[in-house]
Amino acid sequence: QVQLVESGGGLVQAGTSLRLSCSASGRAFNGYAMGWFRQAPGKEREAVAAISRSGGETRYADSVKGRFTISRDNAKATVYLQMNSLKPEDTADYYCAADPDSMRAPNQAYEYDYWGQGTRVTVSS
Repeated sequence: QVQLVESGGGLVQAGTSLRLSCSASGRAFNGYAMGWFRQAPGKEREAVAAISRSGGETRYADSVKGRFTISRDNAKATVYLQMNSLKPEDTADYYCAADPDSMRAPNQAYEYDYWGQGTRVTVSS
């Protein structure tokens, strides 16, 4: 019912920036909490950032706090992840996810119902 498409990934050097976008199709985007997750080779999927349906609450993993910013534009049905000061350890496939139920910003993967296909971020030294 909800389709999510990520974009903006690529190959960049450490210390530079990228902005990921996740565009949603379907109805009632402004009723979804949204999250960004990432998964590196050989590692478990981890929560990176989350934002409530209104944008009033955000959460970040400690590893990205102060460097990454999640935001949303409900009029455009899009959620963003601005990634600054990128490090090689940020290399991963990044996924956006939607939760139609939460009034807050979930940080557990099982709380999300819809997932995009991912976009790859590679950060070189």
